[in-house]
Amino acid sequence: MTEWDIRKLQILRTLNERGTVTATAEALRMTPSAVSQQLSNLARQLGVPLLVAHGRRVRLTDAAQLVLRHAEAVFAQLERADAELAGYLQGEAGEVRVGAFSTAVPALVVPAVAALRLSSPELDVRVREAEAAEAYTLLSGGEVDLALSLAAHAPTARDPRFTRIPLLADPLDVALPAGHPLAAAEGLRLADLSGEPWIFGGSGPWSEITMAACEAVGFVPEQAHSAAGWTAILAMVEAGMGVALVPRMAAAERRTGVVTRVLSADQPQRHVIAAVRRGAEEGAAVGRVLDALREVAAVRRNVQNS
Repeated sequence: MTEWDIRKLQILRTLNERGTVTATAEALRMTPSAVSQQLSNLARQLGVPLLVAHGRRVRLTDAAQLVLRHAEAVFAQLERADAELAGYLQGEAGEVRVGAFSTAVPALVVPAVAALRLSSPELDVRVREAEAAEAYTLLSGGEVDLALSLAAHAPTARDPRFTRIPLLADPLDVALPAGHPLAAAEGLRLADLSGEPWIFGGSGPWSEITMAACEAVGFVPEQAHSAAGWTAILAMVEAGMGVALVPRMAAAERRTGVVTRVLSADQPQRHVIAAVRRGAEEGAAVGRVLDALREVAAVRRNVQNS
């Protein structure tokens, strides 16, 4: 019978995610030579080639992909075992590390933690702000136990590493300077702003979300200014430097010199999801945090629909 080494399989999995031996070594806090040695040992143990050179990177062979498909089921079962053992030892207690993107922290995570401090004071929730895509890297690497991200920038629902839980469709409203000619226009549509200077991030999720929403109604927004944070974006809108799409979850950042309009005819949205390593959702502590996040998201949905 073939001898399976969980640690070596984890190295192979990380290499598949990161693409290079150097990046794998950095993620696992190993040296590149140690990564290469462990993977060579695994190939000898299994009796099949696992890697082929692909430019400056390496590519997993078909045999390696077959091994990983089965390994993912093993990893998920180990997550279930960890969750069940933690429940046995700690009951509802324990630590849950949450990675969440910036607007999700005050809108979803903080209210959920506040509720848990009353209902489950023995549960220790640690929060780490992270970009939407980075949250999955942290989750895969075991640095967080639960990630809040955007569906458009998350691995697909078919990814065997994770269980995804939809939380909320967050509407996108348009922010205009208070004195803008369209600030009080009836039936404002996103296309009405096609000739305006726009403010959004130079790259990353928010750039892609803004571009996709505008392109969906027939125009490419002219990016006049670039900023990553809502404080900077709304300050520029207030100064009359352009217009911007703003997620409703960022309402706390709104300014008096900015008019926020609901685009009821178009109503672009971004979809917020939670994710855990597959199998971990069965743990009592993680389950309590997920339940609290679902409850906060449900309250926000009711407010949006009222």
